[in-house]
Amino acid sequence: MKIHFIGIGGIGVSALAKYYLEKGEQVSGSDLCASQITDDLIEKGVKVIIGINDAKNISDYDLVIYSPAVKEDNPERVEVKKRGIQEMSYPQALGEMTKNHYTIAVSGTHGKSTTTSMISLVLIEAGLDPTVVVGTKLKEFGNSNFRMGKSQYLIIEACEHEESFLNYWPTIGVITNVEEDHLDYYGSLENIVKAFNRFVSHLSEDGFLVKGEKVSMEHKNTEIFSLKDREDVEKIKSVIKIPGEHNILDALAALKVSRILEIDDEIFLKAISKFSGTWRRFDEMQFSNFVLIDDYAHHPTEILATLKGVREKYSSKKVLCIFQPHQYQRTYLLFDDFVKTFKSVLDEKLIDRLFLVDIYDVAGREDAEIRQKVSSEKLAKKIDRDNAKFVSNEKLFENIKDFDVVIFMGAGSIYNLSEEFKKLNGYCLG
Repeated sequence: MKIHFIGIGGIGVSALAKYYLEKGEQVSGSDLCASQITDDLIEKGVKVIIGINDAKNISDYDLVIYSPAVKEDNPERVEVKKRGIQEMSYPQALGEMTKNHYTIAVSGTHGKSTTTSMISLVLIEAGLDPTVVVGTKLKEFGNSNFRMGKSQYLIIEACEHEESFLNYWPTIGVITNVEEDHLDYYGSLENIVKAFNRFVSHLSEDGFLVKGEKVSMEHKNTEIFSLKDREDVEKIKSVIKIPGEHNILDALAALKVSRILEIDDEIFLKAISKFSGTWRRFDEMQFSNFVLIDDYAHHPTEILATLKGVREKYSSKKVLCIFQPHQYQRTYLLFDDFVKTFKSVLDEKLIDRLFLVDIYDVAGREDAEIRQKVSSEKLAKKIDRDNAKFVSNEKLFENIKDFDVVIFMGAGSIYNLSEEFKKLNGYCLG
């Protein structure tokens, strides 16, 4: 079977490409930009076309799978329709997999990747050999976002963006939390809650819902996790290596899933004790005179939780946070929340200095009018603290001086700035 992926460099799409590759199918793909992910796929033998979406990229494929970011007027998708080739979005294709497995789907506004990773490592430790599709790279998977298992178990990260998770049909559904995000699509928290309720309705009759205590959804078999579960919290604290209450909560969710599957708590704790975190989630690197942290946090709640974890671990150190807002729409719609969060972070001395760099422009998802209304400069001005300022990408590195901890934070191209800074400080990226 010949399968072509449009937008193959996406974190989810690439995992599915690896799945079909492991199944022995002939896999190819295209993407506008090269990345570590596309490089990895090429090394595995996948033919990847970089830089252009063109009708010429489409040949006699049996199936074409496309990223949700790829629109209907994309030249490759137009050609696919013209040829009558079967096509599916990434969520639709993954949804078909969920119907044929004992699926554990992890959703929520925050904590999806970490919780998915923890559950995966617990099932592996228990010998249950799951297949895993996760929205980050795991060291335990050889820095991959995918693991091929041989059992009935499938563990997936179920993103709520544009209701993608409504394509999935799990036996166990996990909802870590529900907050305002993706408001450019949903418009309101009320609509987000409605979508999550529909996700819960996809659980099988004999399935389970695992949810945080503030999540309002219900299923007849519901397990609730909370920091009030003091005995379990203390057990987790005794073994977990990554700081922050948010990671304790993610581990509590994983513990509930573990117990549903009748996995012994000792096996769970052993797996959690080995977990070193995921790619760009409190990802630390020690240099001679400072620590560099990469973190994916891009929502106000995530930012606060992560920076609390930084201060918890580095209580007496001088900390610089470099934050890149992700998408003009999100920055505009959550502007007041960003202001409130960063004021709190600075006033509580969770960090010593904040640099805001240019907003990450998400191709195909930005509104020209909103672009004129919001900027990192305006955000810095509204935060109104002497130790918070806008710094252009070009002048960033000359401003990073005399800090013990430097954290690069955001979901966009700030990762590239972090990599450049590592090189400037003598780290060889190979």
